[in-house]
Formats: sequence, C-alpha cells, structure tokens
Amino acid sequence: MTSSKMIALNFTNFNSFLESKTVLVDFWAEWCHPCKPQHRMLEELSIQYDYLLNFASVNVDDNKVIAATHGVRNLPTLILFVNGKEVRRFIGLQNKEQLIIQLEKQLANDKINND
Repeated sequence: MTSSKMIALNFTNFNSFLESKTVLVDFWAEWCHPCKPQHRMLEELSIQYDYLLNFASVNVDDNKVIAATHGVRNLPTLILFVNGKEVRRFIGLQNKEQLIIQLEKQLANDKINND
C-alpha cells in the first residue's frame, strides 16, 4: 500500500500550508481514542484524493496555540480550509461515506469557482 499523503502541521508551517489548494486538517491528540480510527481513515483518503486536495494533521497537545486560534475544543475535529479560510467543520468521529460526500461537494464547488 502507498504511504499516507498527510502532512504534520505545526506553528512554523501551518499558515503557509493552508495557502495551498483545499486542505482538510485533522486536529487530534494521542490520548483521544476516536482520533485513531479517524486518522487511519484520513490516511486512506489522502491517497485516494491525492492531487485533488491536501490532508494535514495537528497534534493539539504540541500545538495548543493553533488549536486555540481555531476554536478547537472537541476531538477529533476536522476543518476544511479553502485558500486559508475555514469553509466547513466536522466534530467527532466521522463516517467515511458521509465525509466523502462533503469533500466531493467542496471539490465540485472549487471547480465551479476556478472555471
């Protein structure tokens, strides 16, 4: 199996990475049990959606300022960014099929806006 395309973000690279195409950021912590299966699912999606959108993760214990700045209070939290701006937030463990539907909607919207 191909390795994950997820990028670990921190204070140094967070803002510059969000300037790229559509980015789904996974806010997680090692102690968060639902974060583990969600992270594995996102690693799979990062391969499936390579070249369409970027996937990244932020360990909230190591990056408290980023989590606080974005109002992350519950884990896991996923935030979908377009051009550095939040467009959608998912709180709690997500269903893979439902998440794919939402990502596909955003990608279709991005295509319309870029054409």
